[in-house]
Amino acid sequence: MCLCCRVKDIQSVYIDTTFFDPKYHQIPSREACLTGISQLVQDWICQSPYHGVWLNCKADYGYEYLFTNLEQAHRAWICSKKCLKFCHMTTDRTTQIHACRHPKDEEFFRAKRIPCGSTAPDGVPLNIISIKPSTISFGERTRKTSVIVKGANLCDWSLCLVQLQTH
Repeated sequence: MCLCCRVKDIQSVYIDTTFFDPKYHQIPSREACLTGISQLVQDWICQSPYHGVWLNCKADYGYEYLFTNLEQAHRAWICSKKCLKFCHMTTDRTTQIHACRHPKDEEFFRAKRIPCGSTAPDGVPLNIISIKPSTISFGERTRKTSVIVKGANLCDWSLCLVQLQTH
């Protein structure tokens, strides 16, 4: 490994074997996951300016591919206080797509608010869909299923568990 023209000895290597289990044999491609998420986002935000998407991402890294492609496909920046080093992210809370995080994310979601505090300017309640990208859920399935697993619609809010391959 070269670091500033010096060779550095590698002391240890970590190999992530999380998905080296036969139960993960049905992981769809990154492109298939993106297509499913993008279609879900499009179907939701085209309904009205009061329809927002919250990408409930639990990590700071690994979603760059998703964020970049969603921004390009929907011509909408993604609101986030973190990851502002990416050109497709913004702190503008008026955008319809959010990946912002808050210690009590679920509490905000139930109150029809996005964790950054975004609300409709005229007080009309937002219709928010929460999309939770997850690779782990692939291993929980015994057969091949859709990339998107829709949860119950409760009081005008929806939760979708979305298969996302980040590697």
